[in-house]
Amino acid sequence: MTETLQAATPEIILILLASVMYLAGTFAKAPCRCWFWAAVASLIAAAFGLAVCARHATPDNDSVVVMDRIALLAKVLMLVTGLALVAMSESMSLSESAPEYFASLLLVVAGTMVVAGANELVILFLGLELISIPTYVLLYLPRRDAAAQEAAAKYFFLSVFSSALFLYGLSFVYGAVGTTNLHAIARPGAAWLQSTAPTTMLVAAVLIMAGLGFKVAAVPFHFYAPDVYQGTTNTLAALLAWVPKAAGFLAMIRLVTFALPYLDDKIMRLVWVLAAVTMTWGNLLGLLQNNLRRLLAYSSIAHAGYMLVGIGVGDAGGSHYLSLTGSESVLFYLVAYAAMTLGVFAVIIHLSSDERPVETVDDLAGLARTSPFMAFALAAFLFSLTGIPVTAGFWGKVAIFSAALTLGVNSYIALAVLGMVNAAISSYYYLRIIGVMYFQESYSPIAPRGGRAVPSVVAGCFAFTMFIGFVPGLFMKFAHSTGASRQTTSAAEAPPLHATNPETDRDAMLSEVP
Repeated sequence: MTETLQAATPEIILILLASVMYLAGTFAKAPCRCWFWAAVASLIAAAFGLAVCARHATPDNDSVVVMDRIALLAKVLMLVTGLALVAMSESMSLSESAPEYFASLLLVVAGTMVVAGANELVILFLGLELISIPTYVLLYLPRRDAAAQEAAAKYFFLSVFSSALFLYGLSFVYGAVGTTNLHAIARPGAAWLQSTAPTTMLVAAVLIMAGLGFKVAAVPFHFYAPDVYQGTTNTLAALLAWVPKAAGFLAMIRLVTFALPYLDDKIMRLVWVLAAVTMTWGNLLGLLQNNLRRLLAYSSIAHAGYMLVGIGVGDAGGSHYLSLTGSESVLFYLVAYAAMTLGVFAVIIHLSSDERPVETVDDLAGLARTSPFMAFALAAFLFSLTGIPVTAGFWGKVAIFSAALTLGVNSYIALAVLGMVNAAISSYYYLRIIGVMYFQESYSPIAPRGGRAVPSVVAGCFAFTMFIGFVPGLFMKFAHSTGASRQTTSAAEAPPLHATNPETDRDAMLSEVP
């Protein structure tokens, strides 16, 4: 219990302070910027808590919550993301619903941190719900028009349905293995490789991937994304584009890749189809969009397809820090994706106002003349999303596709080639935005809103995107260490999978994947 509480210190701080904000908000009589600063202070307090518990945490695979390198990386990333989202929500600071809004943001950040360190099926599910439930509130608070209500309703009903599928899948896992501890679930793997995996575990894998497919907006669970992004605010569209996706892929890494290694070949077949369809469908429909939020929704769907390639590769490959395994490449891609996606939305938020909203691609015409830095920063983020060299997105794609190529399986080599083709397709709608900014005249020039919070987010995301682009090895090395530390821990618990039955060696299994 002591180790669990110590590892969950940052989450406990955020949940307690969010609860205080909810309660205090009921007695507030007038709008006050104090809620904005209270949210900032809460995230800083959680960061101090994380620093303390990370320094003194000891590995304990029987603990409910663990503090390994994956959890540490994800929690640091989420605290920084939380600060960015709070800064992007500065316009809400004087709203009557400010206490509920900022408290819900804190709970979403806390939920993602719970998922990152979860070592139990129940805690994993609770973490995902701690993200979903405050998100329902957030989608309803800033706007009360018909479009916002439709977006909130669609997200609510489909999220509840996906949660039911995910929980049903977890029940199959518990029924087959008899434990909820993720490390304990992984231990029977070597013995189970001697025979065909139970049907119940295959059903569980399908249900789990369906439930998490909604979180990451993978096809065919993606159809809510364009409508919800368009119907909500830019800030909440940024939250939806990043936070549920991060939580979904962290859950996949924890549960599908690490806890169910004896289903590798089955998972690979399933994920191959999901990745191929998701990246292709997202990019093809992105070509048809003119509304910026709908375009970015399809962009996020396509990027989910890229990251699913890494989930399919799993723990294969990665003998050097510049050659990551599939799961390590997903972690690296998440870091890069956070900077470039939040940066794009921060630019749109800064340029939009009630009098002159930025809704379509054409609204950005002439931006290079009226706001050169914002145009340059947005161009850098779009280049990164495309995968142009010397940007974070380029190295993210290199990591993902290299993992698929080094796997040595024909189907995943073809999937990597398909991913490269999709990256080329996506360049059309990203570069079209850049062309509009630099080569078209505006009939209604944009007058960016004032304030320092949102421009600070833009500058931070820009610096981080370019820093990863020029120094990718630093972050790749840390991502590689997350897998190395996990494999060292698991090696002490169980023999290598191929040791019990040479006929079921991983290379033989992978060669059978169609």
